[in-house]
Amino acid sequence: MTLKKDFSVKGMVCTSCEKIIATQALALEGVQNIDVDYVSGKGQVTFDEHKTSWGKIKHRIEQKGYACGELDSDSTKGKTAWTTWILIGTGILLLSYFGLQLYTRFPLPEITQNMGYGLLFLVGLLTGFHCIAMCGGFVVSYTTKGTAEGKKPHQLHASYAIGKTLSYTAIGALFGLLGSIIAFTPATRGIAGIIAGLFLIIFGIKMLDIFPFLRRFQFGLPKFLNRWLGKESQEYADSPLVIGLLNGLMIACGPLQAVYILAAGTGSMLEGAKMLFIFGLGTLPVMLGFGYFASRISSKATMKILKASGVLVIILGLIMLNRGLALTGGGFDFSSLTSGFGSFGNGGNSGPPNAAQTIAGTTFKDGYQEIKMTVDNSGFTPNKFVLKKGVPVKWIIDGKQLNGCNSAITVPKYGLNFKVQPGTQTIEFTPTESGTVSWSCWMGMLRGTFVVQDEVDSAAATEALSQVPAKKGGSCGMGGGCGCGG
Repeated sequence: MTLKKDFSVKGMVCTSCEKIIATQALALEGVQNIDVDYVSGKGQVTFDEHKTSWGKIKHRIEQKGYACGELDSDSTKGKTAWTTWILIGTGILLLSYFGLQLYTRFPLPEITQNMGYGLLFLVGLLTGFHCIAMCGGFVVSYTTKGTAEGKKPHQLHASYAIGKTLSYTAIGALFGLLGSIIAFTPATRGIAGIIAGLFLIIFGIKMLDIFPFLRRFQFGLPKFLNRWLGKESQEYADSPLVIGLLNGLMIACGPLQAVYILAAGTGSMLEGAKMLFIFGLGTLPVMLGFGYFASRISSKATMKILKASGVLVIILGLIMLNRGLALTGGGFDFSSLTSGFGSFGNGGNSGPPNAAQTIAGTTFKDGYQEIKMTVDNSGFTPNKFVLKKGVPVKWIIDGKQLNGCNSAITVPKYGLNFKVQPGTQTIEFTPTESGTVSWSCWMGMLRGTFVVQDEVDSAAATEALSQVPAKKGGSCGMGGGCGCGG
């Protein structure tokens, strides 16, 4: 007798999970058809009750780490509620701690010059758990076939890694080229960073599976192309290099979409290629570890790790979003918002400083104000200045150690976008409004602040600078590249 069973599914992270569940169920004798919908989290299976049972089908699906239950099952809802609240609580605690670190300037681990690429590598590392859900079957497929033919696992995985990294790098270069054609300005790069950050935040929340309606927000290839990719991957199951190359087209992956957007925002083929190269390397440890230890790590454990990493993905998304906001110069990034409290005002009643007087690093002489800054691998030193409104500024910059991150500066408020030259150069401008003006490197990773006041004296300048949080937005990475910023 043929039966139809409606059921709910928890733990799906993308549309690829639909195929995984269907493949698991159809492997059982007696299962005639199964439809699973990622957006609604529901499915329907048709089976012959004389050959199999709902219990066997349910067990088969749950072997992959998903939780199945009958629709409107109270026990399933109760279990899910507890899990959801635990995850929400953990996420709130982590996000609160992260925000508190920034706001109160508690000591953070020392930011090294590799932090820029390190952050991008971390995004890739966390994405690796999602890669298992989407592409883990391909890894198992080529590993099974290859070892049966006497090939060594490490050679198979190396071929896959090369193919995947080459694919990501090439597509990253294409997006960078696209960005150069469109001529991305600092503002549009900031918008790209904002979009990328939002992508990661939404994707992280989807990983936690807190708000089911977010499943509707997804961007990917047309279904016929997805089917073609799946077919090609199966056809070349004995060629991990080809499978790796095809993985670059798996753009249903939220973080991959975000990094492609960032690559376009660089406006450079080289920078776009480097960003995707580092991101691709980050995805490999988890994927290749899965290939080696697939039999030792349960699917349920993988799903739990995937959900836990969702909190970190949200945090990384917030970092990217903040950098994008800094690049736009709108004053809505975290540092600008926090430095705005108490930093405005007249700066005392002592009147303008005398000639050749230096206050908080700003020297006043001959009708202008002079500030000096050094640029090296550690960033911009100093990166906070107090300026007097209406007085021309001579910004003397000493470029000692330049790389792909610190080699250009943008001050959106004043329309300044310039390359930092080796040696000494002078940039001139006049602040016309009092308030806090944020500026940054061209990628939004290294940031600084001008606090513009109507009148300036030593006490007021010192107080104003104390109101500006230390800029911990990142640093230059690996001898000349930029990290993941807007």
